[in-house]
Amino acid sequence: MIGSLAAVEPLAGLGAYVTFKSALQMLVRTVAVENKDAGLTANVILPGTMDTPANRKSMANADFSKWLPAAAVAEVAFWLAGESTAHITGMSLPIE
Repeated sequence: MIGSLAAVEPLAGLGAYVTFKSALQMLVRTVAVENKDAGLTANVILPGTMDTPANRKSMANADFSKWLPAAAVAEVAFWLAGESTAHITGMSLPIE
């Protein structure tokens, strides 16, 4: 899953968003526990602000240079899908 760093670093004025992202983190941990014996893994990547067209539009005055490229999140997801990480499950991976 792709969550948000807001799950562990709350932001003022975004209570519903932070609550959902925190709940997603717990759902992934539960899925990991429920499927451990089946050999399935479940993890959640917690990126900081991602550099996407939608974020640029909604935060037009922000400093985009500090934002995380979407490709970096995709690289972590691809890595987690590999055989070498078959033992990693129930983890929350913050990236900035």
